[in-house]
Amino acid sequence: MPVDWSICQRRLPSQTIKATTAIRKRNRTLRLTARAHYSGMSQLRFSDAHVWVRIDDDVAVLGLSEYLQDQMGEITSLNLPDLGDVLRAKRRMGHVESDDASSPLQAPVSGEVVEVNPEVLENPDLVNAEPYGSGWLLKVRLEDRRELDDLISEEEYAELTTEV
Repeated sequence: MPVDWSICQRRLPSQTIKATTAIRKRNRTLRLTARAHYSGMSQLRFSDAHVWVRIDDDVAVLGLSEYLQDQMGEITSLNLPDLGDVLRAKRRMGHVESDDASSPLQAPVSGEVVEVNPEVLENPDLVNAEPYGSGWLLKVRLEDRRELDDLISEEEYAELTTEV
């Protein structure tokens, strides 16, 4: 006979929420660890503002971490810089909204915006579906590669977000 989980949720809401949160954290850590393992070495770096960076030559691809989009819920709107705009590290670069929250986006690196992902502007929920794939936001020509030293590895980020 199937279990009626709604009864459990009514009786133990705080325990259910805690269990669900723990499972999400564990799954997020496993996905990050598996991606780092299969890629041979970690390719992503993370800012303390939950923006990831992947380097392709002198261009940084930027996106929102799975942790941030999990915390915000379904992304409904993105306000991103235009092509040719110059970003400054640790300064505002845009805005993200969901049904549950609204947050400014902070640039993890400095440089000129050389591409904006039109698909996420038209379909913001792509950030939720593919945060490390087709849900990327911007490509930025790096101004100072030394700024990458201020970012943390996937493993460090997984530990940081698992502790929260």
